[in-house]
Amino acid sequence: MFYIELEPIYNNEGAVQDFEFPLDLSDYPYNGGFPFSEPVRVSGQVKNSTGIVTLTAKADFTLSLTCDRCAQALTRSFSVPVNHTLVTEVNDETNDELIVTDTFRYDVEPLITEDIILYLPTKIICRDDCAGICSRCGKNLNDGPCDCKKEIDPRWAALSLFTDEEDS
Repeated sequence: MFYIELEPIYNNEGAVQDFEFPLDLSDYPYNGGFPFSEPVRVSGQVKNSTGIVTLTAKADFTLSLTCDRCAQALTRSFSVPVNHTLVTEVNDETNDELIVTDTFRYDVEPLITEDIILYLPTKIICRDDCAGICSRCGKNLNDGPCDCKKEIDPRWAALSLFTDEEDS
């Protein structure tokens, strides 16, 4: 847990509090494994600007992943922007853009963890033109074509009889 003392920020217009901490997500499952092998580096600040308290941060990390098409191991670096407005109370309960802080001691880890999880892509591809693997022999098609004979769509199989007769 990483707590920020908000009382001096809320009560003093122009107040700024910088923060930096490591966030351990090593037990968070993603992409069929636990790719957060190192802590996430979080740095940012909480600022009161004309009575509006904002939390601005950046979460930097590198993940050890597997491509969803070709199953190759890869590492990918991410930098997740975190921007939120903090309030002590709201008039409109349906406003999802404001973060209500019930106390002046606020744990930012769950908020930043949620931002990281929502930022992560749903599909991991090693490169845009990844060819994947052959569904029959399992060869990585990024390394070149496999030796498997192309399968004929059964709906068109009868037409292949005409081409076979002409070839003989």
